[in-house]
Amino acid sequence: MRIKNNVYVAPNVSIRADEGTPFYISSNTNLQDGVILHGLLNKFVSVDDKEYSIYIGKKVSVAHGALIHGPCYIGNKVFVGFKAIVYNAIIGEGTVISYNAVVTNDVRVSANRFVPPGANIDTQEKANALIRVPKDEEEFAREVQRVNQEFPASYNLLFGSHRCSCGMPYNH
Repeated sequence: MRIKNNVYVAPNVSIRADEGTPFYISSNTNLQDGVILHGLLNKFVSVDDKEYSIYIGKKVSVAHGALIHGPCYIGNKVFVGFKAIVYNAIIGEGTVISYNAVVTNDVRVSANRFVPPGANIDTQEKANALIRVPKDEEEFAREVQRVNQEFPASYNLLFGSHRCSCGMPYNH
């Protein structure tokens, strides 16, 4: 399990690195309330000659109640909508997966594609037919990322910027 800088993990997020591991969460990513990350045992995606159960790129937003189930690769600047499911899939950079959508069955979604609300993308043909992200959806995803990016900095105000050997927070 590796979580990089400036990652926001909201309340009630479940990062279950119990079966499939390792997980990698890149910088400036946010996992909103109720997100679940889980992976299958011995199933991987390869990134830079390393294997991961789940790999999440930079500046990714995973909205409330979404499920990311490995093996799975989520590219940079992806938005995963409310209650969406991404399982056994590769998602290209800048893609927007709308609410209640499902992307599964080893599909590869190209960069900057839009998965509409409630869509079931379970074949490569369906993935190949996806349109480019509409401007309003792109702007919404960017705004969610901007707002959620402010949360990690507030951790230091709330919990302190340092920890003593006993674990108690303090500001230096």
